[in-house]
Amino acid sequence: MPVPWFLLSLALGRSPMVLSLEKLMGPQDTARCSPGLSCHLWDGDVLCLPGSIVSAPGPVLVPTRLQTELVLRCHQETDCDLCVRVAIHLAVHGHWEEPKDEDRSGRAADLELEEPRNAFLQAQVVLSFQAYPTARCVLLEVQVPAALVQPGQSVGSVVFDCFEAALGAEVRLWSYTQPRYQKELNLTQQLPDCKGLEVQDSIQSCWALPWLSVSADGDDVHLVLDVSEEQHFGLSLYWNQVQGPTKPWWHSNLTGPRNITLNHTDLFPCLCIQVWPLEPDSVRTSLCPFKEDPRAHRNLWRAARLRLLSPQGWQLNAPCLLLAEATLCWQAPGGGPCLSLVPPLSRENVTVNKTLELPLLNAHPNLCVQVSSWEKLQLQECLWADSLGALKDDMLLLETRGPQDNRSLCALEPSGCTPLLSQASTRAARLGEQLLQDLQSGQCLQLWEDDLRALWACPMDKYVHQRWALVWLACLLLASALFLLFLVKKNQVKAVARGRATLLVYSAEDSGFERLVGALASALCQLPLRVAVDLWSRRELSAQGPLAWFHAQRRQTLQEGGVVVLLFSPGAVALCHEWLQDGASASAPHGPHDAFAASLSCVLPDFLQGRAPGRYVGAYFEGLLHSEAVPALFRSVPVFSLPSQLPDFLRTLQGPGTLRPGRLGERAKRVSRALQPALDQLLQPPGDPGDPEDGTRVGT
Repeated sequence: MPVPWFLLSLALGRSPMVLSLEKLMGPQDTARCSPGLSCHLWDGDVLCLPGSIVSAPGPVLVPTRLQTELVLRCHQETDCDLCVRVAIHLAVHGHWEEPKDEDRSGRAADLELEEPRNAFLQAQVVLSFQAYPTARCVLLEVQVPAALVQPGQSVGSVVFDCFEAALGAEVRLWSYTQPRYQKELNLTQQLPDCKGLEVQDSIQSCWALPWLSVSADGDDVHLVLDVSEEQHFGLSLYWNQVQGPTKPWWHSNLTGPRNITLNHTDLFPCLCIQVWPLEPDSVRTSLCPFKEDPRAHRNLWRAARLRLLSPQGWQLNAPCLLLAEATLCWQAPGGGPCLSLVPPLSRENVTVNKTLELPLLNAHPNLCVQVSSWEKLQLQECLWADSLGALKDDMLLLETRGPQDNRSLCALEPSGCTPLLSQASTRAARLGEQLLQDLQSGQCLQLWEDDLRALWACPMDKYVHQRWALVWLACLLLASALFLLFLVKKNQVKAVARGRATLLVYSAEDSGFERLVGALASALCQLPLRVAVDLWSRRELSAQGPLAWFHAQRRQTLQEGGVVVLLFSPGAVALCHEWLQDGASASAPHGPHDAFAASLSCVLPDFLQGRAPGRYVGAYFEGLLHSEAVPALFRSVPVFSLPSQLPDFLRTLQGPGTLRPGRLGERAKRVSRALQPALDQLLQPPGDPGDPEDGTRVGT
């Protein structure tokens, strides 16, 4: 069944379907007519010589419309070529000439002799075909009975089979009569390629063609080329622009099969793909799959740019054709919508990459161009802002001229066009008389005019009253007071929200004591407190050294209003006595991660100079140390026995008034439960089977 050309065009455009075509067997051309007509196809082609238009001697047959269909001309079932079938619709042109009165009686006797001669209306119709590199002309003789002749009405059609053409070629058709009584008909069509037709098994040139499919995977688009192994083919990505030639984007010769990935930001509606085998005179398949892709249209508007070319000339630059309208608008400083100037200025259709002129007498930084598509604003740019400076606080006046030199003035404001001399409560109405005087004295800039209207921009800087300075000063003072209040409360709010900073310092005696310190640090983090301990910073400790690490942590903790907790153990007490007796000679750390020994050089000066209270807290674990063992120098700050004095210890760490007694007791119980297993294990006799020989060190 023949496929109508318009259905084929739809299939090649938006619809992904593939159409099958009617097959014609044999190489000969044929012609057939609609019922009531007789036709004959001349053998061989004729010369294409349209000649000049002549006057019709009476009713004549003329072509009125060309219609095409695609078919296959086959020499064998699998050896076919694409062929264009053409239908020529015919109608009667002209009228019978009425004889004069004196001739009617003399010709009456000859009427019976002329009727057989005029029983048919005959025409020679030429059909011309061009598709590079082929050009042909055929001649069709058509007859219609005189009884069917009605001037101006269609009498039927004649169908020609067919003109062979290459896949993907552009074909041009002309039709006229000999002699020629009117302008010839013409038609131009772009033939599809192998991709749009079900011809892969019928046309041999499509057998080796690389078949291309497009699939989406999230933000990526995959081009899958289904070709045989080791087949060489060319692939080209290009922008199919309406104005001018296509613009290549990427081209490469490849070997199949291939899967090529495109990012979604590379998609445009006019991005097309062409693929062909690397063979002489090979057929090329073209596909433009992103015409309706929403991502491609969004990318196109993101890539579009407005460019000023001259004081009145501008361009919309984009890689693809855009259907858009442009208008002028007035953008006041301080934000807000851009006031459309339609009317008085009209909208204008935009042609991409074509220079457009604005009907302006003078440019102004507040004049902007808006580009809309389907009533949606897509682009807005104040083209003169770079050359003329920032937006100005000018008032835009619309002047309307009437008969006898009468004119009226109104100011374009967001609420509408306000008459200058009115009782409205807008700024333009309050300054109406002054603005009118400025216009009359030539202080306003004329932007545009026609016979009835004009646009003026009047400066408003001089009308800014000094009382606004007092308002701004009061606002500034209020803001300063609020800022100072914020700074006063900042530390308190910050401390409540984040928890107080706490630095734990201990002597790394053995793995059991380290587990006990790790349990205490983990429990304190749940209160919440922001705890720092060398167990959790072994990598930094190794890189910086114990002294540098402790000095940085101590400074940060005290600057944030935190507290340093000294955890005393037998080893820590021994180090303190060594330091107090021998001074700096005992300050070398006893291990690679022993921050306690390194800390004494920073801690002891604070205690000796009386700066420790409020900044340091001492603690020891029951069963490991007695309170009398703590050196007297460190008793200038609170020293707590854990876990029995946990409530007082936690109250000191978190600060007074932060927790109610009931909640403080609950938290002390949780910390005690967390400490007890590690403390019991540490106090267990060495010979007990439950005492592990090796412990797992916490931290890195």
